[in-house]
Amino acid sequence: MTPACVIVTRPASDARNWVRRLQQAGLQAEALPLIEIAPASAAADVLALQQAWQTLERYSACMFVSANAAEHFFRPNTALAQSETAQSAINSIVNMDPDRLPPTLRLLAPGPGTVAALRAVGVPAAHIDAPPPEASQFDSEALWQVIGQRDWQGRRVLVVRGQTVAEDGGAGSSGRDWLARQWQAAGAEVDFVVVYQRRAPQLTAAQLRRAKAASVDGAIWLFSSSEAVANLLGQPALSGLDWRRARAVATHPRIAGVLRAAGWGVVAASRPALADIRAVLGSIESGHP
Repeated sequence: MTPACVIVTRPASDARNWVRRLQQAGLQAEALPLIEIAPASAAADVLALQQAWQTLERYSACMFVSANAAEHFFRPNTALAQSETAQSAINSIVNMDPDRLPPTLRLLAPGPGTVAALRAVGVPAAHIDAPPPEASQFDSEALWQVIGQRDWQGRRVLVVRGQTVAEDGGAGSSGRDWLARQWQAAGAEVDFVVVYQRRAPQLTAAQLRRAKAASVDGAIWLFSSSEAVANLLGQPALSGLDWRRARAVATHPRIAGVLRAAGWGVVAASRPALADIRAVLGSIESGHP
């Protein structure tokens, strides 16, 4: 029996990496990116990033919501600045050096992907706090289990994150603020800086045909974001598509719930680690998700 193809829905660069890893594990996989990532280019965001770097010594911790947040914080893109002021600011921070980080600053990551991104830009492992590799989930709740018992009273925290851009060009929801609320309840002051934008992609005709086929041909979708699900369902060309024969693996219970509510026929949750995903894929193919 030919193994089902895994449809990887992460942003393009992440999707390519996951396709490679799945193929190396002996699985069929292809990318269908359902989130587009771009640097934050508004003058206000560029200037806020400059200010964050200039005032890092004020913070006890800097939390990165994703690998993209880490990459864009340390390697801002100069190509998209929308004003001379923003261009001047971003030129001053284009080569952010982890050696400039205050020695007492803790860098926080919700999971191994973000840890890897921080390590890739040169942050020492000893400066990073994250859920352990054996954690049941990699998210804000898991990170809080690691850091929540610390004394946050009177301390200041910087959250580095992305922003969803709505179809009309406006800014949509910037994501859950659960972790910020925990810090605030513990007496900390929380600041935010937006370093990248997430957009719904404009799928090509070929990608739309593939999506329609993958709703019925036994392919297994791999979702790591509820936003990716929304971007897929929001494609006008896919409006009204019946997903009852579709199958999916979701890397968080919340994503699994979104898929079930959207009518997916088979949905299984998995830890976002290759070994776990591979095992869940096998259980789906065996008919015991």
